[in-house]
Amino acid sequence: PKELSGGMKQRVAIARAYANNPEVLLMDEPFGALDAQTRAQLQTELLKTWEQEKKTCFFITHDVDEAVLLAQRVVIMSARPGRIKRVVDIDIPYPRDQATKNDPRFMELKAEIWNEVYQEYLEVRK
Repeated sequence: PKELSGGMKQRVAIARAYANNPEVLLMDEPFGALDAQTRAQLQTELLKTWEQEKKTCFFITHDVDEAVLLAQRVVIMSARPGRIKRVVDIDIPYPRDQATKNDPRFMELKAEIWNEVYQEYLEVRK
């Protein structure tokens, strides 16, 4: 295990989570420490796996692109104290892949979410 790359360690962690056949998967920044290429590969693998398994997955990320690509709903949290500020339904059809990021609706949702997050940031700075 100590000789595995970061991407391989993440694949093992996801496989371990699936091995118990849970009803709900909890994933907290699972791709956060990966390089961009490995991150994109694992996002694609996760999308394919989700399409086959249809498991409920709570996926925590600070990456808006990742959230819009993977999610059916994006929950935007407020700053301290962390509370649900808004829920955005992601109405982009499946199947999705990395090319989905070029879709006009993807860009529209990304901009909408970024604006909400940025407004929260401005409020915190006051």
